[in-house]
Amino acid sequence: MSLVQLPKAPFACKNLIGGKWTTPVGASVREVLSPHTGEVIGHVPMSAASEVERAVLGAREAAELWRTTPMKERTQRMFRFRELLEKNLDELGHSAAAEAGKMFAEGRAGVLKGIEVVEFALSIQNLDIGGSLEVSRGVFCEYRREGLGIVAGITPFNFPAMVPMWMFPIAVVLGNSFLWKPSEKVPITACRLGELMLEAGFPEGVFSIVHGGKEAVDGILEHRDIRAVAFVGSSPIAKYVYERGTQHQKRVLALGGAKNHLIVVPDADVELTSQGVLDSFIGCAGQRCMAGSVMVAVGNVDHIVKRLVEKTEAVVVGPQMGAIIDRAALGRIAEAIAEAEQGGAKVIVDGRTKRVEGAAYASGNWIGPTILGGVKPGSSASRKEIFGPVLSIVSVPTLADAIALEHQSAYGNACSVFTTSGAVAEYVASRAHAGMIGINVGVPVPREPFSFGGSQESKFGHGDITGHGGIEFWSALKKITRKWQIQSDHNWMS
Repeated sequence: MSLVQLPKAPFACKNLIGGKWTTPVGASVREVLSPHTGEVIGHVPMSAASEVERAVLGAREAAELWRTTPMKERTQRMFRFRELLEKNLDELGHSAAAEAGKMFAEGRAGVLKGIEVVEFALSIQNLDIGGSLEVSRGVFCEYRREGLGIVAGITPFNFPAMVPMWMFPIAVVLGNSFLWKPSEKVPITACRLGELMLEAGFPEGVFSIVHGGKEAVDGILEHRDIRAVAFVGSSPIAKYVYERGTQHQKRVLALGGAKNHLIVVPDADVELTSQGVLDSFIGCAGQRCMAGSVMVAVGNVDHIVKRLVEKTEAVVVGPQMGAIIDRAALGRIAEAIAEAEQGGAKVIVDGRTKRVEGAAYASGNWIGPTILGGVKPGSSASRKEIFGPVLSIVSVPTLADAIALEHQSAYGNACSVFTTSGAVAEYVASRAHAGMIGINVGVPVPREPFSFGGSQESKFGHGDITGHGGIEFWSALKKITRKWQIQSDHNWMS
């Protein structure tokens, strides 16, 4: 049995600076481990801030030339990039899965979602992103949308291809030069995407990659020439990135973690709901900010819980659910389950003993889907992000109580309701605080051009990261007022 194709030999990651692949001098090197098997599949340099400086120098000249390149020409290169993504779709899917612990289908789906954002970026050339109006006799006001210059993205481990493609296609089409700092846990797919960007014909310096950890991040946040920074990751780091970046006069949008609620009412369809809840909390092994981790049982929904338990117990780890990113995360998830149990929760389905068959996977980071029942509102299991395949069931008597529970969360990414009643659906949609709402959809990720973004401690900054929100974030409006001759009549503008 083979869950995913691993690299035949460890991949040596390099930085992409000024259109050239380079190894930073004197940088320590970190092993990249497969979550599936624990074996070394790559090596990544941990760059210092000096590498960020080199990347910015390599991008500076390109940034001015690229900004003045007509959008139609910029877009033609992105069309080529899209073609290359489709041509190498399966390879990229296996790469993302191999280093992030996903199933191949999940890795491939992430690339497809990224392609969807690329397609939105391709449509920008046909959108009304400028305009002119005669605001007074002989006086015209115009606005032009322009790129910011050099911008950067800092991305997490859980979606090696998708999350960066939320950022750089839109940013680059708008005329920016983009510097990417991928997670040091998943650098291999980043290198492959960099190769495809070069193959697509983007000028040297328009797209750069600097690998590393906190020192590289701080180098980005503090560099005077980087105008905007986007981040996706945990809420504590998102807050750090936002505060540090804005202190250095940057535009920052930092998306953080979540504790998403799945509200289930008695009239919900049993099969649709049980499958929707299951897919939400075990997809990507629960390692995504849109995972439903709290099921809010309104009234008597025992018949739905029973079916959910049956489906959960039938999940085969490996073929039907991927691995956890590393040993530290695996231990943290197990500790969270034990803490909930000690606090009075009942472990209805216990995934802590689940393993994958085969000696090759004995050292992988495996845990099965887990359901906790009788979780108390306000307990750690009901409010803290576990970031693993763990579902906490909290019972409440009324729909108003369910909304009140959702309001108590510090986060605000997603909230879903499962019901056959339009009135119930609208009640939740209009009252929930989350930025993304699902109705009989357990993972309510909007599709382009509808943008992605939460609220409260799930997002630091303003706007959304994709769709029209992405256009606003990665660009600025230049306003021009012009007059060519004296007019015979007068008003306050004269």
